[in-house]
Amino acid sequence: MKLLNDPVLLRGHLLRELNGSDFLPGLFPDPCEGDLAPSSVILLLARRSLQRGGVPSVAHPGGEICIVLNKRSRRVRQAGDLCCPGGTVETELDPWLARILMLPGSPLWLWPHWSRFGRRWPQEARLLALLLATSLRESWEEMRLNPLGLRFLGFLTPQRLRLYQRVIYPMVGWIYFQRRFVPSWEVESIVYIPLASLLKADRYARLRLYVSPELRERFPEGARDYPCFIHEDGDGIEILWGATYWIVTRFLEKVLSFSPPDPDELPLVPGVLDEGYVYGRCACGRMRNDLGWMGGDSR
Repeated sequence: MKLLNDPVLLRGHLLRELNGSDFLPGLFPDPCEGDLAPSSVILLLARRSLQRGGVPSVAHPGGEICIVLNKRSRRVRQAGDLCCPGGTVETELDPWLARILMLPGSPLWLWPHWSRFGRRWPQEARLLALLLATSLRESWEEMRLNPLGLRFLGFLTPQRLRLYQRVIYPMVGWIYFQRRFVPSWEVESIVYIPLASLLKADRYARLRLYVSPELRERFPEGARDYPCFIHEDGDGIEILWGATYWIVTRFLEKVLSFSPPDPDELPLVPGVLDEGYVYGRCACGRMRNDLGWMGGDSR
């Protein structure tokens, strides 16, 4: 696909597709509605290459266009999961950061649609600034993302989490300047998934999660199947599933008209949901899986 080899062409395409005919304020329901805590994440894209010594860089020219994700460390809930950087809105700090984003030169101010959005829907524009401020603050805390090296491209429809009472508002950004990332204690590593790989149907699978005995009361339905994407590179094998899977695949569907295969027709990957994963109480807790069918390890 020509788009995947030309970052300028791809950025223009993403701006058009993300801000098209359904570019409406109704994409942002009230984040305080019900008992769902509002959170914001940012789906990051970058053109990644390797500098001398094999050091990943998103500032060096050339390389594949990738989605950039965090792998959660063993010291937090949902250990081992791949996720977009982000978190819950901080009501004391984020409104002040949102005001800064409304100033000239900020990623939001440089967004081509900001002026029109602010004039037509001022209340939604303030909410957008707040959500983007949250995702950028969290990205700085988690991986030292430089907000001034980012181009804001638009947003996706919100996602509601079943396991944790939360609604997630996904932003989309393009990293055009970042010398290196510095993961915090919450992040085990930075994972780069090429867009071209995400368009390969044979990389998708069906994750069957079995519930450990101590969680049977909370999850009485027992084992459940979830669609997932299998990422394999020189560092090992990772599983993309859950809320981040839905954010990524809906992004692909919206901007590249790609839909993953029917999960019922895909190979099965077994996993175990335990207390350490759900509550983060155990340093060794993570969603355990077995990828032996691919000839790899479970990491």
